[in-house]
Amino acid sequence: MTRLIEILISLAIVAVLFVVVGIVLPSSRHVSESIETNRKMTIVRDTLTNPKRFKDWNTLALRDPRMEWKFIGPETGVGAGFEYASTNKQIGSGSWKITKADPNQIDYTIEDQNRGHDKKTSFFLRPTGRNNRNVEIMQTYDVDYGFDLMGRYAGLYIHSVGDDIKLGLGKLSNMLASVPNYDYAADFGRKDPANLPKLVELPAENLLFAPAAVERDPDKIKLAMSNNMQWIKKVMDANGLEAAGPIRVITTEFAADSYSFEIAQPVKKKGETGPVTEIPAPKLESNVQFVRTTPAKYAVAGFTGHMLSLAKMRDSLRAWTMTRGYETTGRPFDIWPQGVENGFTDDGVFQLYWQIK
Repeated sequence: MTRLIEILISLAIVAVLFVVVGIVLPSSRHVSESIETNRKMTIVRDTLTNPKRFKDWNTLALRDPRMEWKFIGPETGVGAGFEYASTNKQIGSGSWKITKADPNQIDYTIEDQNRGHDKKTSFFLRPTGRNNRNVEIMQTYDVDYGFDLMGRYAGLYIHSVGDDIKLGLGKLSNMLASVPNYDYAADFGRKDPANLPKLVELPAENLLFAPAAVERDPDKIKLAMSNNMQWIKKVMDANGLEAAGPIRVITTEFAADSYSFEIAQPVKKKGETGPVTEIPAPKLESNVQFVRTTPAKYAVAGFTGHMLSLAKMRDSLRAWTMTRGYETTGRPFDIWPQGVENGFTDDGVFQLYWQIK
């Protein structure tokens, strides 16, 4: 009997100590890690405010690459987020949702199966490095345990969350390094916000096109375009066709000393009104070719300037698609709504297109 009393007293002491220590332990926890990248602030901010990119670097995906992801709310900004579900019991299910998307701070609220409430992770962005060319990304994690004593004890292992943050930021930095380093917001939107990148659907089209490969010299490029347009015009006249839109240039390779491309003309039956219908294969001449395209989704942006600047602008457009979790495919093309001559001036007007998978 005495032994039993001693055991009960010991258990009572342990229980009291457990409660006392639990009360003394912090009721909330905070961890932070940081990393530096040389990507533009626009790229960093847009990547972190677009939940579709999270599965490419967040440690949740590392723990279970086969987990289910469901994106919720708008594509980006406040209200955007994702839900996840894993068969791994240690991960379970949960969600992240943006509640703040300021220029230098992005907050996500977190719901998961771990102890605690009011969970939040924040990303603080700060220009740093020489001439502020780099961006410091600091990620923090906060959780409140309240009077949940088991939660307070769980907080003793908060360092594991810090390890995950550090690992995730490392993967984020590597992912950012693959994005062309252009400030597309300034490149496209400086003169007119309407030129900023967006997604559009293009219907099926009839295209006459002719390839060329010349030195990267504006005069030689313009001459090749003009010559091929003459052949395309000849094919149009011979087959009873007319233009169904402005000319476009499909880029194959824009090298340091050469430029290979195709100049193309959308066409339709002469006098046709309404939606453009498919035409039978026309009779072709010289190097002119014909294709009936298929409907597809494209990233598109507007640009005003000389055509020699288009190579940079295409990379800038690709950077925009990558921050939003899209992947480009095929060759980019540019619509020249004011014709060939205008494109070789500093006031050239273009619409850049790149197909999205």
